[in-house]
Amino acid sequence: MLGPTLRTARRISSSSSSKSLKDRYFPLASSLAAAINIRANAFPYFSHSASHSSLNSPTLDHCCNNGESHLNQEHLCNGNDPLPCSSHKPLLITRTTSRRRSIHGLQPHLNSIKSKTFTTDTFSAIELALDSVVKVFTVSCSPNYILPWQNKSQRETMGSGFIISGKKILTNAHVIADHTFVLVRKHGSPTKYRAKVQAVGHECDLAILVVDNEEFWEDTNCLEFGDIPILQETVAVVGYPQGGDNISVTKGVVSRIELTQYVHGASQLMAIQIDAAINPGNSGGPAIMGNKVAGVAFQNLSGAENIGYIIPVPVIRHFISGVEESGKYVGFCSLGLACQITENVQLRNHFKMGPEMTGVLVNKINPLSDAYDIMKKDDIILAFDGEPIANDGTVSFRNRERITFDHLVSMKKPNEKSVIKILRNGEVCELSITLRPLQPLVPVHQFDKLPSYYIFAGLVFIPLTQPYLHEYGEDWYNTSPRRLCERALRELPKKPGEQFVILSQVLMDDINAGYERLAELQVKKVNGVEIDNLKHLCQLVDKSEDSVRFDLDDDRVIVLNFEMAKIATSRILKRHRIPSALSHDLIEDLNFHNSELSSSS
Repeated sequence: MLGPTLRTARRISSSSSSKSLKDRYFPLASSLAAAINIRANAFPYFSHSASHSSLNSPTLDHCCNNGESHLNQEHLCNGNDPLPCSSHKPLLITRTTSRRRSIHGLQPHLNSIKSKTFTTDTFSAIELALDSVVKVFTVSCSPNYILPWQNKSQRETMGSGFIISGKKILTNAHVIADHTFVLVRKHGSPTKYRAKVQAVGHECDLAILVVDNEEFWEDTNCLEFGDIPILQETVAVVGYPQGGDNISVTKGVVSRIELTQYVHGASQLMAIQIDAAINPGNSGGPAIMGNKVAGVAFQNLSGAENIGYIIPVPVIRHFISGVEESGKYVGFCSLGLACQITENVQLRNHFKMGPEMTGVLVNKINPLSDAYDIMKKDDIILAFDGEPIANDGTVSFRNRERITFDHLVSMKKPNEKSVIKILRNGEVCELSITLRPLQPLVPVHQFDKLPSYYIFAGLVFIPLTQPYLHEYGEDWYNTSPRRLCERALRELPKKPGEQFVILSQVLMDDINAGYERLAELQVKKVNGVEIDNLKHLCQLVDKSEDSVRFDLDDDRVIVLNFEMAKIATSRILKRHRIPSALSHDLIEDLNFHNSELSSSS
């Protein structure tokens, strides 16, 4: 049975009773074999490559079932109090009973001062929010991965956002995912304005909206970003959660800062845990500390009381700076490694680690990463950019806190170099490695784009994606085809642009009778040539002459007469009301490819 699940403060949906399957994610590890290790109750440390949490660990989900906030820490000192409070150790040492009584008599006054301080902070947050926080209305339409030429029903959802410098609105990516129409409304205004999505980063669950109507920007203020709050510091979460139409402010304290699974993008990035209530509709709203933004509300932990999460400022700045420099979302960097902790003494001795040495063991290397030609299996990573790595894979972070060194990797800019100190065969050396975002063989998510497909003689070919596996239900890991699921978890791309192409289903016709049981198998070859991706498969089929042969997984074979199959394809498309045998992206790619061939000739 799964433990408590982490949930994004999902946008409120008008069709919540028929929640789509993509609203739940049980992300898998793109940094290799994570799920297999985890299901064996081994918890290796995985270097960041948009790596994903296990199915058995607390996972992230899109809906929030938390009740109202229970602020048991209401009178805690926030570090700015002019006088000591009861939650701190006494700053005044009394030696006589009379002095104790004197201070005891001042306690009501001290409590009053603290109460006024928190009240002032709350009102300050509200004043900032009135002219900056907006309500986001989204109309979205998700694709149907079982029938990739169709869409699912349209639905309306709501979330929050806030104005930042440059006349832009920052919100969560899951608020506008698969959008067809976006509107925003200022607090106190009855008018909704059309908004456009300028950039979206699904891995970090952030998006930037712009509004062309200048009337919208009148009497608005932009919020500034602050620093990472310290533990027990007070923050106010502002947004439009369910339960009403007006703005809402909830208060809480920072309880934990660490790498956390982002449910929407299935990635592992820094997040701040707070005890303020984050409910559906809060998504995209700011968490304000003092007069600056400490983070963006985006998810919570279901099954637990008042455990919410906000995206911290370093992740936000990385996203925004990447968009400003390149004009689009650039992603988060990865070393492309799967690493193992070295807490066992015998393991350290085997790899000749001295008593003063600490680090992690390299298990596998992504063939598409820069590290593939530089590092080797069984290397021990001792330090990253001069920061020593502990045997549990963590580095020091602020005052006596620790965080996995994935955070250092993810904060690097694409194509930036880092110095890796390693131990190889008992010798210490330093390597320079270029970091960049890496994509898994089987995409973990596929928002804001239509799925690819190719239909030939009723055989439906698609590239395997996790959203396709999610169509098998919430328990997709156990209900989806076992062979496909395991390969989606384990296999890595061997070359750029590679896809895991499968025969998803067979639309029955005389031409394909007897092949219907070969669905849900990987396609390996067409006419004896190994395929790279779905586009390559289309090109190989189109070059066929008398017959076309498909070699599938498990040594299964499909052979069709090429001319008869072409005639049957038109008949099958008409029967099933399918507009085209190819998805739009394939049509564009093949037209471009053909135009290049004609121009070169």
